[in-house]
Amino acid sequence: MGKKEQPTLEGHVSGQSNSPLSRPAHALPHTKVVEEVGCDTEDGLSTAKAKELHQKWGNNDLGEGGGVQPGRILLRQVANAMTLILIIAMAVSFAIKSWIEGGVVTAIIILNVVVGFMQEFNAEKTMDSLRSLSSPTATAVRNGKTVTVPTIEVVPGDMVELKTGDTVPADVRLVLIEAVNFETDEALLTGESLPVTKDADALFDDDTGPGDRLNVAFSSSTVTKGRARGVVFATGLYTEIGSIAASLRDSGSRRRPVKRKEDGTAGPHRHVQAWGMTFADAVGHFLGVNVGTPLQRKLSKLAVLLFGIAVVCAIIVMAANSFANDQEVIIYAVATGLSMIPASLIVVLTITMAAGTKRMVERNVIVRNLKSLEALGGVTDICSDKTGTLTQGKMVAKRAWIPAKGTYSVGVTDSPFNPTLGSLAFTAKPPSQIDFDQEEKTSTYEELLEKNKHLLEYVKVASLANLAHVHQSHGEEGVWNARGDPTEIAIQVFASRFNWNRLDYTQGDSPQWKQLAEFPFDSDVKKMSVIFEEVATSNKFVFTKGAVERVIYSCTSIFMDEDDEPTEMTDTIRDDILKNMESLAALGLRVLALASKSWDGTVVKGEDISRDGVEVGLAFRGLVGLYDPPRPETAGSVRQCQKAGISVHMLTGDHPGTARAIAGEVGILPSNMATLSKDVSDAMVMTASQFDKLSDDEIDGLPLLPLVIARCAPQTKVRMIDALHRRKAFAAMTGDGVNDSPSLKRSDVGIGMGTGSDVAKDASDIVLTDDNFASILNAIEEGRRMFDNIQKFILHLLAQNIAQACTLLIGLVFKDETGLSVFPLSPVEVMWIIMVTSSVPDMGLGFEVAAPDILSRPPQSLKRGVFTLEVMCDMVVYGLWIAALCLASFTLVLNGFGDGNLGSNCNDSYTPDCDTVFRARATCFACLTWFSLFLAWQMVDMRRSFFMMQPNSKKYLTQWFHDVWRNKFLFWSIIAGFITIFPVMYIPVINRTVFKHTSISWEWAIVFVATFLFFLGVEAWKWGKRFYFRKADKKMGVRRGSVDLEKRVFERYLSTAVSTDDEKV
Repeated sequence: MGKKEQPTLEGHVSGQSNSPLSRPAHALPHTKVVEEVGCDTEDGLSTAKAKELHQKWGNNDLGEGGGVQPGRILLRQVANAMTLILIIAMAVSFAIKSWIEGGVVTAIIILNVVVGFMQEFNAEKTMDSLRSLSSPTATAVRNGKTVTVPTIEVVPGDMVELKTGDTVPADVRLVLIEAVNFETDEALLTGESLPVTKDADALFDDDTGPGDRLNVAFSSSTVTKGRARGVVFATGLYTEIGSIAASLRDSGSRRRPVKRKEDGTAGPHRHVQAWGMTFADAVGHFLGVNVGTPLQRKLSKLAVLLFGIAVVCAIIVMAANSFANDQEVIIYAVATGLSMIPASLIVVLTITMAAGTKRMVERNVIVRNLKSLEALGGVTDICSDKTGTLTQGKMVAKRAWIPAKGTYSVGVTDSPFNPTLGSLAFTAKPPSQIDFDQEEKTSTYEELLEKNKHLLEYVKVASLANLAHVHQSHGEEGVWNARGDPTEIAIQVFASRFNWNRLDYTQGDSPQWKQLAEFPFDSDVKKMSVIFEEVATSNKFVFTKGAVERVIYSCTSIFMDEDDEPTEMTDTIRDDILKNMESLAALGLRVLALASKSWDGTVVKGEDISRDGVEVGLAFRGLVGLYDPPRPETAGSVRQCQKAGISVHMLTGDHPGTARAIAGEVGILPSNMATLSKDVSDAMVMTASQFDKLSDDEIDGLPLLPLVIARCAPQTKVRMIDALHRRKAFAAMTGDGVNDSPSLKRSDVGIGMGTGSDVAKDASDIVLTDDNFASILNAIEEGRRMFDNIQKFILHLLAQNIAQACTLLIGLVFKDETGLSVFPLSPVEVMWIIMVTSSVPDMGLGFEVAAPDILSRPPQSLKRGVFTLEVMCDMVVYGLWIAALCLASFTLVLNGFGDGNLGSNCNDSYTPDCDTVFRARATCFACLTWFSLFLAWQMVDMRRSFFMMQPNSKKYLTQWFHDVWRNKFLFWSIIAGFITIFPVMYIPVINRTVFKHTSISWEWAIVFVATFLFFLGVEAWKWGKRFYFRKADKKMGVRRGSVDLEKRVFERYLSTAVSTDDEKV
């Protein structure tokens, strides 16, 4: 039931119902909405009607999105360029009855497909298990009764009831009178960190944006205060978050458009052209050469290129032997072709990335797509949302000003609900006279409360004029929970720091304070007040908090000094209070005022009290500054990103002042922001209205893009990502809300939050399970580590392929008496080296630990990918050097110490005449095996000497052993390859029949000398590279580690002579 085809949403208007209303729901009175959706406000829907509507509109969810589809995952593992080439190689091997070679290639294909399928299948299952929509149940009125129904069964026309802590199950038009002090947290939809107060009686224009529709509660938002009743008018993809989800899933047609004339007609050739280009796109997509990350596309193109080279090599072999129809010649041609195909590349790449994915799970990162791991290594810019990403998403009272005493401050804490954590400090000055950059002296709450009547009166107001509950969990020492409005929670925690928790004084068998009346917060008066009676004395008091500009005009007195007598409130004093409020607001704090007075009135149960007569004649007690705190580790993470050459941008829906303050606190903006000129400041910080007014050309004309954009709309974030792309940046976007989803999908790497919305997670490439910006460093470090390691094992593989191909091609000159070439390496030897002595060490290289400086160097260029000029040169040099040494060893045994007799039919079987050839082949095989193994160790560091990979080490003779032992997988894989050469060399039948070589004795001396020359050549080449790069750095004026980090990060903004070309390192 409820399964139906997903709607296309064509013609659907934001704010409309599944079936269009006469006007959007927020523009109609609630009575009209109730009438048009067919709702009964008293009895709700009948069970039969609800079932009928559920069948009509389907489940109230964001659509299944296909779920986990094993068939499609399996197809992706097979339908890529490298696998297809391996399949062709396998078919050719079996066609010429080369069963061993064909079996080895088959094993590679099966292993690659199985590992890739299992890894991606598990990753999809993991993400599928994380997906959730809204709360699992909703409270609805059915048949006149209040019942609990699954959220997915909520339908348009349902009357639902909402209370504090609920998640709104669908888009709901609130009903007048039934909404009492109702507020919702819409941060997931609008990005606004503060709850939104709803007004069921209000009406709005049709084109009013979602953030201003105060008479509507949106699906997936949470209720932070009050209660309400409302009628569901939109479910599933017709809700606001559903519309965004649907637009994200519209991948667009892959069909190339037909070029038409101005009158709309097009000739037949235009249709043929469009279909031809579409077919070419489909082939490219199938082969993987025009999809995926830059590295994946390059590897797919490399596979196609190497296949072409392999075919050419095979033709050369056949041509050199006059295209003789001889099975051994064909086998030799196939072996030469296979030597050019890095057969183990796919499996090594897949296993390495799968292992990296598992490691990321341990570091609080779930990888949805394997491609994002290597892509992270090239990230140049991170565009981060503020709420819940850089910050904790929870309000904290940071400053408190009591005019009679001074300013109290709360230190940094990573547990906003725990009043026992975080230091307290006091400065006997008002905020406007304090330099908050200077260190403040800390004190205990007992010391601060001692003989401090004014502080006591202040925390009384903070604690009692408050509806939040802050309490320690039972049975869990040190764990504190809170419920209620985030602002009130923050103030309650502050009061609890001074041992004035509201629960301690108002609950229990003998409460010390008794609440008599409450005047809830009202958007008109912008205050809330309570009347309490002190049980011991029977004295009554009024406690008030609210907006500063409202509260100060309700106050007639203020305590300015230690005297018990108050001072009359004057306009001058009010101006001074506002000045101090602005000083706190400049720190990014939301500021409220606290006041109180004694009250002589009488509270009669059942009779209303006019708040106008209560909230007057108050005594001003002080200000409290609240903020959404950055995570304690965020500043260090931002600094490490900058050290790694990554620019961090904050894109937030918050006020510019708050955004500027938080950005400065976490290091996105420089510490000396206040001393900078207005031009420089404006270049660093912009509002969305300023940014959106600029055309794309004007944005591209900016010397640098802003570091902070405040009051962001979803489209602003998308435009920022697009602007970065036009500057050739590789951008990552972090976020948790629905409003982040379009930019998450548009970015190169979308980083979602585990507790974020389903839409955001669906748009993400990776998900942070702990919602911690610091975990991005883990992901970037892992991405760079994998990029480095992929580069290492690709170089190792291709250098060997070049060595093998050159050895086999140059070996064509060795011809026996029949005129056929005698190859220095047999096909089985080649496949043995590829599969056993090279692929396993390559996996070890994939597990190599991160270099110590991995987060201290600029990002890799993903446009160039792993195939840098250095890698290309290394590949050729190492390949040719190994080939030269192997051919030299073969020639020495054959001609130097042998009689040069190439025998007859020595490619097929052993005869006494072939003994010298078989011994020379064994020597060549031993050399290539050892060089393949030792080259893997040389690749651990592509520039430093194998014997001194740690430049600051004092272990001059033994450091190399510590380095090779550190990666035990690589160590044992090389040892295993080293040992297995002896069985295949000396076991009868295996050596002469399968590998077509024989046991050797004195020839080992040639192998040892060649190995020494191998190390000598590689070390000489590395020394030359170090010398060259040192000179290049000196010529370019690079001073590593000699420039202050903040100066290096922000000097581009401070300099007027900056160019766009200089923007990226």
